[in-house]
Amino acid sequence: MTQPVPAGRSRRPRLLDAFCCQGGASTGYRLAGFDVTGIDIHPQPRYPFNFVQGDAVAFIREHGHEFDAIHASPPCQLYSLTHRIQRRDHPDLIAPTRAALESTGRPWVIENVEDARGELRDPVTLCGAAFGLHTYRHRLFETGGGLTLTPPEHPAHTAPLVKMGRPLNAGDWYHAVGNFSNVPYVRADMGVHWMTRDGIRECIPPAYTAWVGAAFHAALQAGAVAA
Repeated sequence: MTQPVPAGRSRRPRLLDAFCCQGGASTGYRLAGFDVTGIDIHPQPRYPFNFVQGDAVAFIREHGHEFDAIHASPPCQLYSLTHRIQRRDHPDLIAPTRAALESTGRPWVIENVEDARGELRDPVTLCGAAFGLHTYRHRLFETGGGLTLTPPEHPAHTAPLVKMGRPLNAGDWYHAVGNFSNVPYVRADMGVHWMTRDGIRECIPPAYTAWVGAAFHAALQAGAVAA
């Protein structure tokens, strides 16, 4: 297992992105001023920052306290419509991830899809339309360790999404799932120019976590003042 960059080598606060995939969430936190390390069970050759390959929950338990803040995106397939139809086996990692996060004493957030709402505690919903994107892509964020989120205004969904399989043109609103078209346009709209189509299908737009990152900074500052 590759080890993270030791504390003290960076003046930025350090954030761990667990289950990082190709690094959409990590990029938002980097834009928000964090030194980011990603952890994922699978190799992620496109991940743009310091990377650890290994079990995310075990890594949080062992090393989470070494970071200033932690983001976790446990696999969402268990809660998806596809899983309910196909009944494939997928791990249920939200509860174990939460337990690991709570053991660190650090501010943290768990992100997941809308169908995981029943597994999350008082999550906040973020929508792409609130961040100027051409997609809605709702994602839920549960917080802990002193982190709180007040969601931005949720705009009405007035723009129709191009249906899957139809050509996607610049300016269209899209649902980036399946074998969606015009990958370069979606990359540019989300701000994930290095990602493959597979990475985009699962990614958290960096705009979401840049916004969450500001809340992390507030929580860290409040903790420093309280101390």
